[in-house]
Amino acid sequence: MERFTGVILFLCGLLLLVHPTVSLPLCSDSTAPFTLNTTLKFCPYNGSVCCNSTQDGVIQRQFQRMNISDPACASLVKSIACARCDPFSGDLYQVNSTPRPVPLLCNSTSEKSPQSNQAATDFCSTVWDTCQNVTIVNSPFAPSLQGRAGVPTNSSTSKLSDLWQSKADFCNAFGGASSEESVCFVGEPVSLNNTELPSPPHGLCLEKIGNGTYLNMVPHPDGSNRAFFSSQAGKIWLATIPEKGSGGVLGVDESKPFVDLTDEVNFDTQFGMMGLAFHPNFAQNGRFFASFNCDKVKWPGCSGRCSCNSDVNCDPSKLPADSGSQPCQHQSVVAEYTVNGSASQPSLATTAKPSEVRRIITIGLPFTSHHGGQILFGPDGYLYFMMGDGGGQGGDPYNFSQNKKSLLGKIMRLDINNFPSPEDIDKLDLWGNYTIPKDNPFVEDQGAQPEIWAYGLRNPWRCSFDSERPSYFMCGDVGQDQYEEVDIITKGGNYGWRVYEGPLLFVPNSSPGGSTPVDSINPIFPVMGYNHSAISKNVGSASITGGYFYRSKTDPCMYGRYLYGDLYASAIWAGIENPENSGNFTSDKIPFSCAPDSPIPCSSTPGSSLPALGYVFSFGEDNDKDIYLLTSSGVYRVAAPSRCKYTCSLENVTSTVGSSGPTPSPPPSHASRSTNSWSNLMLLLTYVLLLLMTCS
Repeated sequence: MERFTGVILFLCGLLLLVHPTVSLPLCSDSTAPFTLNTTLKFCPYNGSVCCNSTQDGVIQRQFQRMNISDPACASLVKSIACARCDPFSGDLYQVNSTPRPVPLLCNSTSEKSPQSNQAATDFCSTVWDTCQNVTIVNSPFAPSLQGRAGVPTNSSTSKLSDLWQSKADFCNAFGGASSEESVCFVGEPVSLNNTELPSPPHGLCLEKIGNGTYLNMVPHPDGSNRAFFSSQAGKIWLATIPEKGSGGVLGVDESKPFVDLTDEVNFDTQFGMMGLAFHPNFAQNGRFFASFNCDKVKWPGCSGRCSCNSDVNCDPSKLPADSGSQPCQHQSVVAEYTVNGSASQPSLATTAKPSEVRRIITIGLPFTSHHGGQILFGPDGYLYFMMGDGGGQGGDPYNFSQNKKSLLGKIMRLDINNFPSPEDIDKLDLWGNYTIPKDNPFVEDQGAQPEIWAYGLRNPWRCSFDSERPSYFMCGDVGQDQYEEVDIITKGGNYGWRVYEGPLLFVPNSSPGGSTPVDSINPIFPVMGYNHSAISKNVGSASITGGYFYRSKTDPCMYGRYLYGDLYASAIWAGIENPENSGNFTSDKIPFSCAPDSPIPCSSTPGSSLPALGYVFSFGEDNDKDIYLLTSSGVYRVAAPSRCKYTCSLENVTSTVGSSGPTPSPPPSHASRSTNSWSNLMLLLTYVLLLLMTCS
């Protein structure tokens, strides 16, 4: 049996290799493409691009200095030089994390290309055949640039045939195959297939497994069936997740919290414990972090630096009182705690010490709203901290979100594994006890805070990294009067607020902090969202709650869709990307219902059969990638669709739906993975098992 398990694990590893993750459109400097209203003068790109007019001019001058006399070769080399402007240049110029001097040139005639729905042309051979005997000044195809051996040359003017011994050597260095998992350059802007958009699932089936009201859910880092839940008031509980189909409920004793921080947390409608994160190595180091609001009038340990200060041309003495409080009376805090000493091993700990190990950051709030507060560890091991624009009377009157000297309206990225000396904190003008990752986008920008990863957000409420494609960092950003948005967060990205509210131009009522001209920014517009008019007529307001890409086996028809909701409307949307890895999404508002055999019966909304969710505070994800809704009426888990009599052709119901629920078939992780391929895999595993039994 151990050998069979090893074979299964080995084959599962092979499956992951067969379907590697692919990044979304990304520039070669790891920033997101931006939108131009006109075509560049030299390079034939418009719309979503990675070059502005200045960079376009630089490319033109570099090309002109090559002094290529042959028109056919010059045309090809120009297209290659202009690939820097392609929205997929991050993929084209990075192969196995190694930067390239020229894009990956398509070099396969045996595979179908995902680009333009055509067979991949052997573009690399075309370049060689056309340019091999043409002189190029300071050729970008020099072997020294590529890091490969070739025929040495002592002249800055050379031919391909001088630099490389053969076409095979040249294309081995600069060519690559196009496949479903990568893009290569064919001499024109990359264009992915547009496939038929999959129809939305018939509905989302929910089961209620808990009655508690929680704001955060974090799976236990040890990979077990446990998760941490926290309340806005400041308590954290360790709970056991019931097995799917077991009929069990959330195993939590609310009289015995994992840790109680209510003495430090200021709890009110807009305040409380907003975020919770456990170190990726928690099982070894016992470190975890809480993000909360405090009141310096009630707790001396709350005091910190005010975000309204001279650096951002803001005078706190001139700010109007907001809801009876004074500017920076309240703070946003991220603090570190530990379970060390409470158990022999961190994974065995059922309680933690309520005293801070370390204050990571404290930010004084100018007003009493829009302070985000979520924290989470990224796949890179750094801590991401989401911060709103500070609130006030709406419209970000001091324009904090667009001001890169302010930390308000930003997503920050902090290194909490290396700590600065007190002298460095003062020297670097840090806001707390952390260091700045060297590749943060504004480290070298004297006009920006180095903590910033992305900016131009109003109030990011619930962000997540896709477990299958870590480059997809999704955030729901709360709108003001018109639009709620979902953004793909990228390094250095500007998401438009307050120049834009979603895709719509925004005109603030007042601007004591100054304005940002529309034509001075390249905003990244949302990939999904909804207008207030679509829901607010029934509920009177709207506020997005960001969610997760669904990666569980429980509902195979929901697999790969991004689930998100609205705080007030008890509405759920499912977004699908088409083509895959293109950044182009379509989302549908989907019906949902409660399983008749739900462990805890769901109460119904008056006048309908829909479960009464109340306020949808957050979404959660466990170690099995099942998705949860944290609402004011309790905790709900996404269940198999047939339990609610929803039709899903990918679900293989092998038994009558009852308390044990159906047995779903494994989901496809990409369009290329089909039910038939899973059947073939099972046949293969059966054959291997029989073979092992025979050999033993």
